Amino acid sequence: MATAPIRRVVLDLLKPHEPTTLEFAQRVASTDGVTGVNVTVIEVDAEVENVKMTVEGDDVDFEAVESAITELGGSLHSIDQVACEDSETPQD
Repeated sequence: MATAPIRRVVLDLLKPHEPTTLEFAQRVASTDGVTGVNVTVIEVDAEVENVKMTVEGDDVDFEAVESAITELGGSLHSIDQVACEDSETPQD
């Protein structure tokens, strides 16, 4: 059985101060199936930043997104929201 593509996912994560939030968002935005990334800094600590990241696309490759976050030194705390939608309409 085929699964509906991920259109939007909201993540709660920790990221180091470097790379910057801009660089972090750009790297995640370059992953497969992603057409947009929105990052909101929630809290800044001496070592890390707590951020909410919204990732959108036609068919977000979540494993690629998670891998990019890890490669950048980030740590995924939770998946706070997911939107999956199969946009195909059966023909008569």
